[in-house]
Amino acid sequence: MNIFITGATGLIGKKLCQFLVHKHNLIVLSRSPSKAANLLPSGVSCVTDTDDVDFNELDAVINLAGEPIANGRWSKEKKQEIYNSRIKITEQIVAAINTATSTPKVFISGSAIGFYGRQPDNLTITEDFKDYHDEFSHRLCKDWEDTAFRAESSHTRVCILRTGIVLSKSGGALVKMLPPFQFGVGGPIGSGRQIMSWIHIDDMIQAILYILKHDEICGVVNATAPNPLSNKQFSQALARAISRPCLFTVPPFVLKLAYGEMSELLLYGQCVVPKKLLDAGYRFRHDHIEGALSALNL
Repeated sequence: MNIFITGATGLIGKKLCQFLVHKHNLIVLSRSPSKAANLLPSGVSCVTDTDDVDFNELDAVINLAGEPIANGRWSKEKKQEIYNSRIKITEQIVAAINTATSTPKVFISGSAIGFYGRQPDNLTITEDFKDYHDEFSHRLCKDWEDTAFRAESSHTRVCILRTGIVLSKSGGALVKMLPPFQFGVGGPIGSGRQIMSWIHIDDMIQAILYILKHDEICGVVNATAPNPLSNKQFSQALARAISRPCLFTVPPFVLKLAYGEMSELLLYGQCVVPKKLLDAGYRFRHDHIEGALSALNL
C-alpha cells in the first residue's frame, strides 16, 4: 500500500512507521525532513507540504498531527495553537482527497476521548454516546472530527480514532506521571475517583493496523482498552509495578494553581470502552492495567 502519514514523529506515529515500513510505501509530512529522518526508520519518504503528494496514488491516509494538549497552561493563544495544529492539516487532507479522481480507500484521522467531555464515574461510554459535556476538549475534537468526515464518500471510508491515555515508555502521559512515583511520593489526583481510559502503545498500533485491513470498520472508533479504572486504582497499580509506595494525594488546588483550566483534564475523566473494536473481533494484547504496565518493563 501507499500510505501518507501526518504526525509521524509523534509517540504513536514513530511506532506505527516501524511496523508499516517493511511492507508498505510510507510518505510522511514533516516541517523538518532532517528531524524526521533521524526519528523514523530508513525507507520512509518525507514531504513538507500536502501539495507534494499525489492523492490519486494513495491507498490510505493516517492523520495523527496535532500539538500536545496537556503541555502546560492553556492561554488563549495556546488553545488556538492546539486547535489550528489539528484543523488546518485535516482541512488540507480533506481538500486533497475530495479533488482526487482516484481517492484513497481509507482515511484514518485522530481524535480523543476528550470528545465526550467530563462524565460521571459510573457511566460507561461507547461510540454511540451522545450526552457530551461542552468544554474545550469536546469542541476541539468535534470540529476535528467534523472536518475529517467531509472526506467520506462511497470510495473513501473515514475512521476516527477517539484515543485514550496511551501508555508508553517513550513519551506521553506515563513518562510525566512516573517521576513522583519513582521518588516514592506519587499518588491519586484529588478524589482519585475520576476514570482513566487508557491503551497500551502496542494495542494502539495494532488497532490502527486492524482498521486498515478491515473494510467493515468505519466512523468513530474508541481507541481504549476494555477495562478503564479509577485514577486511584491506576496510581496503586503503577506504584506496585515499580515497587514503590502509594501514600500521597495530589490536592486539586495545586494542579489548578499550576495548570489553570488544563488541570481539568487530570481532575475529571470518562469511562470509555472500545465496543466497535471488540464487535469487529479485535483482540487486545493488554486489556488489564497490571499486564499492560508489566509489559512496559518500567
